[in-house]
Amino acid sequence: MSTLDNRRHLMEAALALFAQEGYHKTKVSDIVKQVGVAQGTFYWHFKNKEEIVLCILQEGEQALLNVIRSGYRQTEGNVDDMVESSRRLMTDLFSFAQANPDYMRLLFKTGQDAEEKICRHISHTLIAIEEAFERNIKRAQELEMLPKDSSSKRLAAMLVSLVLGTLERWLFSESPHLDNIAAESLAVEIVSFEFFGLLGKTK
Repeated sequence: MSTLDNRRHLMEAALALFAQEGYHKTKVSDIVKQVGVAQGTFYWHFKNKEEIVLCILQEGEQALLNVIRSGYRQTEGNVDDMVESSRRLMTDLFSFAQANPDYMRLLFKTGQDAEEKICRHISHTLIAIEEAFERNIKRAQELEMLPKDSSSKRLAAMLVSLVLGTLERWLFSESPHLDNIAAESLAVEIVSFEFFGLLGKTK
């Protein structure tokens, strides 16, 4: 394997182990055993276990934020157009989470099982997610697609709480109410609730 291949395989193995076993229970020896390389290969790429988890979190954060930022509006539109755009964004977001469950578990669970620096990075990611949603909401307000008298920051905080809370339960809990729901179907329900509340309808 090339040097870049080794680094990639180490990160993939570490991500799976951190997600399954937790940060503290996973040892460097477990990671290298999974990949089939010597410990020296690990330390060629990473100073320690903390550095590899931070690299994994950084890479995952960028991919996740790219999904959310893809929803940034360029042109104005009507309510139906805005709802459809939000459905596409939420479908992409839930599909990303479903395709990357180990990263999402790391994001949701590692704060309970890691050092302060790692917890700070996870907090930074969650703040960045909220800021990305807030930027999208603010843009819709600028285009007069949403009322300007509501705080974009407050709306983003409430929306992110709804989305991430639903994501975590959908991926990791055994709630019978969320089992076996496709990402697209869940996105439709989230957006219906986002725009129309408990009524769940436009008219």
